Amino acid sequence: MARTTGSRATITGPLIRDKARRLFARQGYAAVSMRQIAAAVGVQAGTLYSYTPDKQALLADLLESHMQDLLAAWSDDAQADPLARLERFVRFHIAFSLDHSDAVFLSYMELRNLTPGNFARIADLRGRYEAALEDILRDGIAAGRMRIEDPKLTTLALIAMLTGVTNWYREGGRLDRARIAQIYWGLAQGAVGAA
Repeated sequence: MARTTGSRATITGPLIRDKARRLFARQGYAAVSMRQIAAAVGVQAGTLYSYTPDKQALLADLLESHMQDLLAAWSDDAQADPLARLERFVRFHIAFSLDHSDAVFLSYMELRNLTPGNFARIADLRGRYEAALEDILRDGIAAGRMRIEDPKLTTLALIAMLTGVTNWYREGGRLDRARIAQIYWGLAQGAVGAA
């Protein structure tokens, strides 16, 4: 298949992903056609199939890449104080989420549109990230630094709370990122019964 004039794999492939991510986040996966993505990129619709088998594969790739990037960016020191580790997780999650808000939106809102096999792959990656926080909470309980009835449920609640920042935060708003992270750290301490 001939490429459109000016199209290059190193430019077009990433551009397709960026435009698809933005369109899916703004309009919803089901409402976006491959033709719309192609138009946003500035290529013929057929060109997209040189980069992805179909729209489902494109969505799955976007979600998987996001989770892999998230997991690669996070690191923990299991020897550190559990509260210090939790604070680091809170600040990390907020910063990463705000830096990747479209990808975060897709990761939560478009899971329902994945095929069972793609869903299982993404769920496994999400489970690994959730387990990282749950380990911190379990270590906090063991060290007597946190009072939590259900570490798994608390993990899910904390991640939902932290991720929710992407729904309302606007650059230049009343609170800057540092202040938001500080307030959310206080909320997280309360949620885990910090001692």
